[in-house]
Amino acid sequence: MNQSQPKILILFYSMYGHVFRMANAVAEGVREADGEPILKQVAELISEEFWDENVKKAKESMKNIPVADPRKDLKGIDGLIVGTPTRFGNMTSQMRNFWDQTGGDWAEGTLIGKPAAVFTSSATQHGGQETTIISTMITLLHHGCILVGLPYSFKEQMTLEEITGGSPYGASTIAGSAGARMPTANELKLAKDLGKHLTTIAKKLAL
Repeated sequence: MNQSQPKILILFYSMYGHVFRMANAVAEGVREADGEPILKQVAELISEEFWDENVKKAKESMKNIPVADPRKDLKGIDGLIVGTPTRFGNMTSQMRNFWDQTGGDWAEGTLIGKPAAVFTSSATQHGGQETTIISTMITLLHHGCILVGLPYSFKEQMTLEEITGGSPYGASTIAGSAGARMPTANELKLAKDLGKHLTTIAKKLAL
């Protein structure tokens, strides 16, 4: 690894664009810490015939983001940050589909000792954000990753000025029941901080 610029994979799935916006903020934080963000989205499983106009608009905004290859893209990285919406308190089926194809890297120990973090979104304030992050971390532990959260030193998660995502487990945003609420400046700041924090740890682990 080039210690001055660790490669950080930001692996995400986004249906309506909320997680994509958070992923871009995470990438900004990686760059601020002198890392190299590698932004990849996992493959979509829902046929286009079932996309509504909001999904079509979001997918258009993400059309230039490469689709991750589960057999190649975990190799040669120095850290990993996973972004997935909440589906009943867990990662989406699209994200699960990616990880279910990574048995080769699991057997090889590709991610052992690599720092990893998670960010998420949910429709409601108590819609399973923390369980989604923690349950995603179980998969990362099976791969041997070193888990990175968002310590309370990042005080934006403790604000009482607004309803906001963010917890010691990772960054998050609240989309609203119809998906109309996009990440706030506070939530984007937490996402950026997560990227910066993990990149800093990746550098320390390389020493």
